[in-house]
Amino acid sequence: MADNIIHLVIARIAGAPAGTKGISLFVVPKFIINDDGTLGARNPAVCGKIEEKMGIHGNSTCVMNYDGAKGWLVGEEGKGLNAMFVMMNVARLGVGLQGLTQSEVSYQNAVIYAKDRIQGRSLTGPKNPDGPADPIIVHPDIRRMLMDAKAFNEGARAFVLWTALHSDLLHLSPDEAARTKANDYMALLTPVIKGYMTDKGFANAVNAQQVYGGHGVIEEWGMSQFVRDARIAMIYEGANGVQALDLVGRKLGQNSGRALQTFLAEMDAFVAANKDDVALAPFVEGLVTAKSRLQEASMWLMQNAMMNFDNAGAASSDYMHLFGITGLAYMWALMAKTAAPKANNSDPFYATKLKTARYYMERVVPETAMHLAKVKAGSAAVMALSADEF
Repeated sequence: MADNIIHLVIARIAGAPAGTKGISLFVVPKFIINDDGTLGARNPAVCGKIEEKMGIHGNSTCVMNYDGAKGWLVGEEGKGLNAMFVMMNVARLGVGLQGLTQSEVSYQNAVIYAKDRIQGRSLTGPKNPDGPADPIIVHPDIRRMLMDAKAFNEGARAFVLWTALHSDLLHLSPDEAARTKANDYMALLTPVIKGYMTDKGFANAVNAQQVYGGHGVIEEWGMSQFVRDARIAMIYEGANGVQALDLVGRKLGQNSGRALQTFLAEMDAFVAANKDDVALAPFVEGLVTAKSRLQEASMWLMQNAMMNFDNAGAASSDYMHLFGITGLAYMWALMAKTAAPKANNSDPFYATKLKTARYYMERVVPETAMHLAKVKAGSAAVMALSADEF
């Protein structure tokens, strides 16, 4: 597939200090490159074993052996993790997008199945009276799972694009203030996109499998592969628990909380500009609810996490989900503002957007109350047992 392969490897130079300060980054090629640029001798960097994995079988994850191999230092000695995280921060955004796409493909398949599979009758009377049963898409619990995925997918897609816009502004805007804001947002939102979206991607893949019933666990239907493949996204490029702790422990307090305050102020500005629009009332109210709970949780952490770091650890995953739900609520409010004037068009696209936005505000935003309560519960119950009591 390629004349040469390079491996980026973190390793410790002999005599380097202990801990992360002693880790350096190296480029290790499959073939040594001669001074004239041609390929030379084979470098003894070899695959020792192909791993047997739960999913992502298209990715040949392997054990690499570097005994006797030559590597070239990238950057400065002891700065390996700094260099690696430049790559990892970009990769984390990509993994978050992977969670979204796994949710989307699972959802699309589940919708096709739910429209085709007939079983039982609608609770409000037959919808397919000439057939032996109704399509399962008439059942409220099937719709709950499909609507959860649809509302997430469309909101998350907007959130990813909105974040990508700020990435472009960070790199291309001539306005220093715009670049500063974009840089703040990228730091704040990266762990949310990576962690929240992959958690939801896996959950929605499982729900899509559930729509299939028993067929969902039969390999030929394909749903079990989506579930297996979605699982790893919660782990690689930084486990989601670590992403959540990074959000709470590092990103919230950066620059005295400037990024969070800017994000909250942006939502406040939208609310102030649209609070008198009757057509937008359900969406503005939903955003206000989510934003207020995110702000309350943030204040609680600022007041309680520094005194007891376990409070930050115990709250972090719930806070990340609270943040993700609120971010998507903002996206849905923005989309509703665009869709509302066009809801009566002959094209049902905009009317469907408003229906999905209403579902999000009525059925997803209430989850923020649960996450806020768990954040404010602190760490006492989480840390109460000794190790021997497990």
